[in-house]
Amino acid sequence: MKDELVKGPGVDLERASLLPGMGFFVPDSFYREQKERELENSLEGASVVVITDSDADGLTCAALVQETHQGAVCVPTSPYDLEDCLNRVAKYSDQGVKIYICDLCPDSVEGIEPGLEELCEKTDFILWCDHHRWDKDVCDFVKSLGIRVELGDSSEECAADVVFRVLNGDFSEDMKELVQVTRDHDLWLCEDARSGYLADFAMWAPFKEYIEVVREYGADLPEDVMLFIQEHREEKNDLIGRAVDRAEYRKIGGFTIGITYGRCSQNEVAEGIRGEGADVCVIIKPTGGVSIRGSEKFKRCHELARIFGGGGHPMASGCMPIEFLDLLHYANHWISQGEETKEVLLEAFKHMLGNENTA
Repeated sequence: MKDELVKGPGVDLERASLLPGMGFFVPDSFYREQKERELENSLEGASVVVITDSDADGLTCAALVQETHQGAVCVPTSPYDLEDCLNRVAKYSDQGVKIYICDLCPDSVEGIEPGLEELCEKTDFILWCDHHRWDKDVCDFVKSLGIRVELGDSSEECAADVVFRVLNGDFSEDMKELVQVTRDHDLWLCEDARSGYLADFAMWAPFKEYIEVVREYGADLPEDVMLFIQEHREEKNDLIGRAVDRAEYRKIGGFTIGITYGRCSQNEVAEGIRGEGADVCVIIKPTGGVSIRGSEKFKRCHELARIFGGGGHPMASGCMPIEFLDLLHYANHWISQGEETKEVLLEAFKHMLGNENTA
C-alpha cells in the first residue's frame, strides 16, 4: 500500500481521521517476526527485564527500574498484546532473570497462564506493579505462582507511584517530580501542563528515547523535544476537534452518554465531550477498539468494558466490543463511523443502566 494513501501532506485530515494509522495495515505476522528478532537480540544476556505499557505511565515505570538496575531491558506492550508478550519474553529470557511487569492489568487467567507459568520456570523473581482494578480470581492466580503483586489505588496512584514506592530507591528529586507529573496526566488531574507534554512525547517518540530523555531531564523536557511535540500537536488538536464535533449524546438510566468515532487523543476528546454535558464518554477507534471515560457522576467504566472482555479503571477503561470477520467488515466500520459498535455499546449501557430515555 502506498504511504500517501494513509499519511502525507495530500491526505485530507477529515478522511484520515476515519482510518487507523499506518501500522494497522501491516500484517500482524510481519510485526510478530520483527518483534521476535528484536526481542531475542535485546533479551540476550539481560539480567533484568521490564514488561510495561507503552504510555507515559508505563515508560516512567521502566525509567525507575532502570535507575535501580542499570542495563534493565524495557519490553513495551499493551493490554491487548500482553498474552503474546509474556510468551515471547519467557521464550527468550535467560535463566535467573528478574522480571518487572508494570501498568498492565490482565483480563483473564486463561490469557496469561501459559506465559506466566513458563516465566516462573526461569525465575523466582517476578514483581507485578499496577494501579488498575483486578478481578480477585486473576489476582489470586498470579499470587499462587509465587509472583509478588503490588496494586495501588487507581484514584490516588498511577503505576509509576507504585513502582516508586515499592523500589524505595535513592531517586533524584527530578525522578520524584517525574512521578508526580506522570500521575497528573494518568489520573486526569490536569493541574500541571507538563504532564500533557510527557503523554504526547511517549505517544510519538520511540520508547527508548522517551526513557533516556526523562531519566536525564525529568519532567522538564528539553527544547528540541518540546519543538518536536509542538510540530505534532497541530494535527493532534485538529483530530481532537473533529472527534468532539462528531459526538452524539444519549440519555440512558439518568446518565448522559457522549459517543464518538475517530483516530484521536482519547483523554482530550473525553474532556471536550464532558464539557458538552456528558457523564460518560465513549470513543470508538478506527482499529475497532473502544475507550470509555467516566466522570465524578459515572464511575463504572470498567464494568461496561468487562462485558466485552476488556477492563481498566472505574473512570477509564477499554475493550473490543465486536469481532471483525475480514477487511470488508472493517471497511464498513470506517465508512459507517463505527455504527455497529455504537449500537452494541448502547445496548450494553441499557442493560447496565436501564431503559433509554430519548432526550
